[in-house]
Amino acid sequence: MFEALSDKLKKVLKDLRGESRLTPEHLDLAMREIRIALLEADVNFKVVKDFVERVKSKAVGQEVMQQLSPGQQVIKIVNDEMVEMLGGTSSRLLFTSRRPNSVMIVGLQGSGKTTSTGKLAKWLFNNQNRNPLLLSVDVYRPAARDQLSVIGKAINVPVFDGTGLNDPIELCKAARLHCEQVGFDTLMIDTAGRLHIDDALMEELQQIKREMQPVEVLFVADAMTGQDAVRSAKEFHDKIGITGVILTKMDGDARGGAALSIKEVIGQPIKFVGVGEKYDALDPFYPDRIVSRILGMGDVLSLIEKVQSEVDEEKALQLQEKMERNAFTLEDFRDQLQQMKKLGSLQNILELLPGEMFKGIPKMTPEMTGQMEKEMKRTEAIINSMTLKERDDHLIINASRRRRIAMGSGTTFNDVNKLLKQYVEMKKVMQQMMQGDGMLGGIKGKVARKLTGIGARKKKVTRKKKRK
Repeated sequence: MFEALSDKLKKVLKDLRGESRLTPEHLDLAMREIRIALLEADVNFKVVKDFVERVKSKAVGQEVMQQLSPGQQVIKIVNDEMVEMLGGTSSRLLFTSRRPNSVMIVGLQGSGKTTSTGKLAKWLFNNQNRNPLLLSVDVYRPAARDQLSVIGKAINVPVFDGTGLNDPIELCKAARLHCEQVGFDTLMIDTAGRLHIDDALMEELQQIKREMQPVEVLFVADAMTGQDAVRSAKEFHDKIGITGVILTKMDGDARGGAALSIKEVIGQPIKFVGVGEKYDALDPFYPDRIVSRILGMGDVLSLIEKVQSEVDEEKALQLQEKMERNAFTLEDFRDQLQQMKKLGSLQNILELLPGEMFKGIPKMTPEMTGQMEKEMKRTEAIINSMTLKERDDHLIINASRRRRIAMGSGTTFNDVNKLLKQYVEMKKVMQQMMQGDGMLGGIKGKVARKLTGIGARKKKVTRKKKRK
């Protein structure tokens, strides 16, 4: 989403980094370029004006830190102000000890409201140990309640059907009673939407809010609609009072203006962002991490969290042991490819890495990463066409076996040869890295010496205690 804005800001900041002495002319030029970049990204005009004025006043009036050059100091100010513009810190959903806690999901039709309700219920179950019940009070749109039921089955979260009830308030009361009787601690209310805001819709939402006293009222905004999403959020906030925003389609090619404007305009933070169509594609919104990515500094924390949640720790330890014994097989190679697929697209992974890692390396285009992913799929297909014996011992794969594997995987004889050659080369590199003189071997040696030293000290203390 932020690619165009990111490219422009990185260019401006790169020019500033090279300045050993920052003049007012340099600063004016940089601020002009930043203003243009933000306006082209469809950021609200007033938000851009206030942002540029804040950065300029701090850059002119602030003493340069000893550790930073003048150019770096301005970059730090831009970073800090952008984080503040996006909300400052990540905002968690706040729950009370009362049961059930109600969460209202509001928004216009087509913004992804119903899907976001299901995604959020799944996220709360997995990450905050909540026990949610889904409820649709959209009694107007055909099959709206059926849609939520389908989502509930897909994510394995119960849905209150409210058979025979067609009044939103009555549905809410019945669902609340059901929560109290069964033991659900969170009632997720998917409200009715409209193609545009009208008085009847607002009156209904106000009644639901008065009756249910929700702990959160979350507005679902479509990031692709830009400033229209910001205007809609403001109207909902003025008439109902929202506590946060879920921004959908953040994985799309919108310019990012909604994300950068919404907190400044309505005063309420973005709490979650939708980053895909799957039901687990909902992430908490971290302003500092988003800004880090926009300014080309990557988002290593999100990558680490993704790896921790998706990668099997036990398998990773087993792989490490096999690498140490030089017993890495084609089966292990395939497992690694499958683990990588869980992390998402290669393009998304690269976006989380700092730009400094790719100095001097041509930028990977979506076409290039797409080609690499095709190669990975082909590799997996070739290994899948092998027998268990062949995966465990590549040396037995003779010419006739290679022809059979090629036919079974829909590839060529040369593709199979190329894969086996790459695998042998990879094994050699791994062996060198794990040996005493290699990079990982050196680290292992240091760790081993440290542990040995700790062990020796422990034994010494134990002997002293025994003598006493």
